Amino acid sequence: MKDIHDSGWEFTTIPALSARAAEIYGNETALEDGATLFTFIELDAMRRRVARSMIAAGVGKGDRVMIWAPNSWKWFLTALGLVSVGAVLVPVSTRFKGSEVRDLIERSGATVMFACGEFLGKYYPDQLPGEARAALRNLVVFEGARTGEASWDEFLAAGESVSREDQAARESEIGPEDLSDLLFTSGTTGYPKGVMYRHVQCLKVVDAWATRVGVARGDRVLVIPPFFHAFGYRSGAIVSLMRGAVLIPHLTYDADEILRRVSSEGISVIAGPPAIFHGMLQHPKLAEFDRSSLRLGVTGGAVVPATLIRRMREDLGFVAVVNGYGLTECGGYGTMCSDKDDDEQIANTAGKAFPDTEVRIMSEDGKVLPDGQPGEIVIRGYLVMKGYFNDAESTAKTIDADGWLHTGDIGYFDENGDLRIEDRLKDMYITGGFNCYPAEIERLMSAHPSIGQIAVIGVPDERMGEVGKAFVVLRPGARATEDDLIAWAREHIANFKVPRFIEFREALPTSPQGKVLKTELRSQEQAAA
Repeated sequence: MKDIHDSGWEFTTIPALSARAAEIYGNETALEDGATLFTFIELDAMRRRVARSMIAAGVGKGDRVMIWAPNSWKWFLTALGLVSVGAVLVPVSTRFKGSEVRDLIERSGATVMFACGEFLGKYYPDQLPGEARAALRNLVVFEGARTGEASWDEFLAAGESVSREDQAARESEIGPEDLSDLLFTSGTTGYPKGVMYRHVQCLKVVDAWATRVGVARGDRVLVIPPFFHAFGYRSGAIVSLMRGAVLIPHLTYDADEILRRVSSEGISVIAGPPAIFHGMLQHPKLAEFDRSSLRLGVTGGAVVPATLIRRMREDLGFVAVVNGYGLTECGGYGTMCSDKDDDEQIANTAGKAFPDTEVRIMSEDGKVLPDGQPGEIVIRGYLVMKGYFNDAESTAKTIDADGWLHTGDIGYFDENGDLRIEDRLKDMYITGGFNCYPAEIERLMSAHPSIGQIAVIGVPDERMGEVGKAFVVLRPGARATEDDLIAWAREHIANFKVPRFIEFREALPTSPQGKVLKTELRSQEQAAA
């Protein structure tokens, strides 16, 4: 059976991909979300219906539209619908608090938001500060809309006034180089930056990734990473649409529930950070679950020990396991192992660059280094972002005049041409697959009235890869305990950003210029360990 990859079709836009998938895969199942099922034909029809509703809501080409919700069929159809009218998707983490979302609304200029209603004990629209709600022209709530908010059904009903011809005309105006999404990633400055990504590069890089790892037609893909993350959206939702796989959204991480779904729903592909697979392996009743359907396990985003790769094969039953390296500025990609690589390569390397892209190692003076010599990893090619939204200065600092994107990560190529990651130039650490930026966490936690100075670093954690540890100097006369600060942080910032440990200090080590020496803090932690 052919798929889009080998049908000779030219990648252009995401709505064109959806239409082509309906032609190629027809009445095969495209999406399963509980009792809700779509074939590829039905999925494309619903995409067009949502697009008509976007037009009725006044969404124009280039408008930024936010989605603040967990994984669901409505999330993905909303994304497909908005990009089908030329709007730009702005995904928002469900872990973000209202003040963080307000900041993203201001930075993106978004005027339309789709949000979940009740989730994990909170009604999400209630978290938005007044000025944030005032900035939104439309607020559509997927489930349980309240007074002053539009429900999903009301949103869809309004689209009946828009003709199919008008929707098709709007779709025809979208070009391959138009923006498809704006994913915000924090930087070393502590403020989020919007990564501008285009339709055609999204499709090309997903196709290259799918070819490298071996996603196949008919695979049943359980998408545990959130859609608001590049990995969940592209390597889960978009890849399923492209390859004719079944997209199965998953709400929250729970090892027991995941194993039950594998057993009862015949899951064949799972992608996510090592923490997901560690949790499955540590389940006390692992042997009682049928795991015979598992075929492909994809991991990355943290240190992946060789023992994990081996156990994913032997104990979970994956036929193939792959590992890779990427960053949001490259659509979530960079290098990737192949499903045919051996365990040694998969555990200790991040694989090779994708076709038609360049990955090199560069010295501080801008010279490309030979294999075996460590330096900064730089990337060039179609997968590199267009730039940071409304931030030419940061863009110029990240992408040089020759088109090389400077990752800030240290690595080298081994004798087989595989990339090995050694260290990070930046302070970023990764918790359970989520990037954590100390400068941002320090900025947010500095709002606590007792904190006079704070420095955050990542420390090793067996389950999460790394977790945050904060070194705090209290203000004169102030009092606070570790539990006090952690509890406060959980109320004010996303949970994955909350430091798991607090150490109080009289002073922090600093350079003659007054900069906190985090290298010294890390050395002290290593010595203590």
